[in-house]
Amino acid sequence: MQTILGATGQIAVELARELVRNTTTELRLVSRNPRKVNATDAVVAANLLDTEQTLAAVTGSDVVYFTAGLPPDTAVWEAQFPTMLRNALDATRAAGAKFVYFDNTYMYPQDDRLLKEDAPFEPNGRKGKVRAEMAAMVLEEMARGDIPVLIGRAPEFYGPGKTQSFTNALVIDRLKLGQKSRVPVRDDTLRTLIWTPDASRALAVLGNAPDAYGQTWHLPCDDNRLTYQQFVALAADVFGRPPAYSVIGRLTMTVAGLFKKEVREISELLPRYQQDNLFDSGKFKRRFPDFAVTSYREGLCQIQQQASAIG
Repeated sequence: MQTILGATGQIAVELARELVRNTTTELRLVSRNPRKVNATDAVVAANLLDTEQTLAAVTGSDVVYFTAGLPPDTAVWEAQFPTMLRNALDATRAAGAKFVYFDNTYMYPQDDRLLKEDAPFEPNGRKGKVRAEMAAMVLEEMARGDIPVLIGRAPEFYGPGKTQSFTNALVIDRLKLGQKSRVPVRDDTLRTLIWTPDASRALAVLGNAPDAYGQTWHLPCDDNRLTYQQFVALAADVFGRPPAYSVIGRLTMTVAGLFKKEVREISELLPRYQQDNLFDSGKFKRRFPDFAVTSYREGLCQIQQQASAIG
C-alpha cells in the first residue's frame, strides 16, 4: 500500500495517476476531503493536524508521500505546517514505512548561484523560514535512520489543470484568455521551471527506487532555461496569440502588497526574479537517464491542447 498525504493538489493528483499507471493499484489518498483519482483508489478523510487521524491514515502503508499544501498565508504556515509534517513523520515511523517528502525552494538563497542539493538554507522571509524548519525536520529523521526517508525538491511550477504559480497566473492563464501577459520584476533573467506532471512522475520514480532513500533530490527540469521574454514569446506562438506583455516592477508589487494580502504574501519571493534562477537537476538525470523531461514547448502544447478540448 502506498499513501499520499495531502492528496487533492496538482502534484498529488498527477502522482496518484503515475503510481497506478506504473507501480501499484493499492493506493490510499488522504486529505480532509479526499476524492478518487483512479477507480481503484482508497480514500481516507483525515486532518493532518490530528495525531490520531494521521496515524490511522498511514497504518498499513509501505510508502508515504507528503505532498500537503496550505494557502499562501504566513500565519497559517507557521501555525500548521510543522505540526502536519511532524504528525506525518511520527505516523510513518510507527507504521515502519518509507517517507517521501515533496519540498520547494523557499529556503534557498535568492541569488544567481547554481543551486544543487547541497545548497545552504538562507530563507528570505517567514514562509521561507517555515520551509527551512520543515526540511531540517526531515533531514533529522533521515539522519536518525529509523525509517527510509528522501526529499524531492522542485523549483517554480508551470503546468496543466489547476497548477498554481506566478508563471501560470501571469503568463499562461492570461494568454489562454487572449489577455496581455504580465511578468514579475524582470523579463531578462533566466528562469528554471518544472512541468508539474514531471515533478509527480519523478516523485513516483524516487519513492520506488530503494537506493534513492537517505538523500535529497532535485526533481528534473528542462535545462534549456528561458527568460520570461523568451517564455512569453514561445507560449504566444503555441497559443496563437500576440507576444505582448508588461513587466511589473518590484516597487509596484511592493506597493500593491500594502493593499492586497495575496500580493503581500508572495513578496518574500521577489528577489529571485531579479537575477537568474539556476536550479540544477543533474543528479536525478544521471541516476535515471531514461526519464523523459518535458520541454517547455511540449508542456505548453499540452496546455493548449487541453484548453482547446475544454473550449
